[in-house]
Amino acid sequence: MDLFEKIAANRGPLGVHSHYAHGYFAFPKLEGEIKPRMIFRGKEVLTWSLNNYLGLANHPEVRKADADAAAEYGMALPMGARMMSGNSNLHEQLESELAEFVMKPDCMLLNFGYQGVVSIIDAMVNRHDVIVYDAESHACIIDGVRLHAGKRFVYTHNDMASLEKQLERAKRLTDETGGGILVITEGVFGMSGNQGDLRGVVALKEKFQFRLFVDDAHGFGTMGATGAGTGEEQGIQDGIDLYFSTFAKSMASIGAFVAGPENVIEYLRYNMRSQIFAKSLPMPLVVGALKRLELLRTQPELKENLWTIVRALQSGLREKGFNIGSTSSPVTPVLLQGELTDATQVTFDLRENHGIFCSIVVYPVVPKGVIMLRIIPTAVHTLDDVDLTIKAFEVVQEKLAKGLYSKAEIPAGLQG
Repeated sequence: MDLFEKIAANRGPLGVHSHYAHGYFAFPKLEGEIKPRMIFRGKEVLTWSLNNYLGLANHPEVRKADADAAAEYGMALPMGARMMSGNSNLHEQLESELAEFVMKPDCMLLNFGYQGVVSIIDAMVNRHDVIVYDAESHACIIDGVRLHAGKRFVYTHNDMASLEKQLERAKRLTDETGGGILVITEGVFGMSGNQGDLRGVVALKEKFQFRLFVDDAHGFGTMGATGAGTGEEQGIQDGIDLYFSTFAKSMASIGAFVAGPENVIEYLRYNMRSQIFAKSLPMPLVVGALKRLELLRTQPELKENLWTIVRALQSGLREKGFNIGSTSSPVTPVLLQGELTDATQVTFDLRENHGIFCSIVVYPVVPKGVIMLRIIPTAVHTLDDVDLTIKAFEVVQEKLAKGLYSKAEIPAGLQG
């Protein structure tokens, strides 16, 4: 079969819906400045779908730093990969400050989070090594694990008995191969909002010899006394061997970093193919990240404001009887009962009739018959935003219970 013919016959689990989803349910366009209220298809909506946790995207000091750096350096400098011609004092300064902030000896900048995680896994393990990872790990971890030439075992989400069982299997293999074990989990799981049981994982180091790699994309800046992440929150930051986060969440930018022992970070600098063969982060992104990190350190009220909204939203939803799972982070999933057709109606109703824009998650990410409204609170939302949203959700939940959405139709011509 011709390759293109095969694609035409199988659009994939998401692409099969593109004929009606594109431009509205998928690839929607939010316009205007990044803030709680933006424009969607010409109408103002209250948006809960942006990972701008601390509200830094439009912080005046951040905007000025970004603009000044772009004017001074442009987007081309430095030209080339870090190893060849793309290094600078500012890149190294940012690495040093990030390492200090997350309490690790050394740090390496990465161009992108997804790419970075895949490449870290690729560089850290060979066919003799074994990976053990949480079942609910992010796609970047799953894809990195799939590229691994050796054995990989998955443990039930946050289940330490399951992890111990998989570690026993891993140990038997590595005793034969002479390889090592890498355990991978997340600080905060981006769909459920659960914290990874990092304390439980670290406790197993007493029995098994392994290294722990934590993706803390949603925990960096939001969790812990200083915002240093979920390891700080749980009091086990020292037990994390490789700490990763992206700039795409709390930092409201582009880029990522990995922090750990000096010799391991040095090894990664010389062995991570995605960084060796890719252009260095442009100077405005580096300067902007330095300003964002400064604000994380010096303006604790940003995180305090975030958690004021988080507590109001989550307690308000629970009081109204909504199921928000066992989230222990800002990520707030609202779980409703309904089918895929109901989900499209819920999305349309919230956006068109209530002015609420949030992410809608359906099977296979959640079980069949479940609709997840995924809410991302930020420091720049207000308590009025919270009240308005909870009231809208009450209306939606009542309509679902009465089966009203199954009788409705989505207007044609939504794409674009």
